[in-house]
Amino acid sequence: MGSSGERPRRVPPAPVDLNGDLVARIVAVASDLLLGSKVEAMLGAAGHDVTLSPTLTGASLDDAELVVADLDAEDAEAFAKLDVPVLGYYSHVNVETKQAAEAAGIDLAVPRSRMARELPQLVDQLLSAS
Repeated sequence: MGSSGERPRRVPPAPVDLNGDLVARIVAVASDLLLGSKVEAMLGAAGHDVTLSPTLTGASLDDAELVVADLDAEDAEAFAKLDVPVLGYYSHVNVETKQAAEAAGIDLAVPRSRMARELPQLVDQLLSAS
């Protein structure tokens, strides 16, 4: 304990992956908080620092290195304007959303089922390309 009887503050180390590299700071924008929590858990287990936000306007993107976005909930053009890579996902039956994402220039847009199966690999693919 410190001289005032308080415990000294513990400063956590900077997050690193198993190779000793800093992990990516990722913002997950998902209006479905259950799915957003799954995204957060999967990427956290892969060693990334993840922040979850229900909307793009409410998200803090200051140090984000990648955004994972629910394209069914928000306009693809808003995500395409960001200065970071965007992994967008959509319902496989929503062909218009896929087409809008491709037209807007989203870095990678995949059906929700593929995102749920391959999320860490898709994130690594985008991070290595940027």
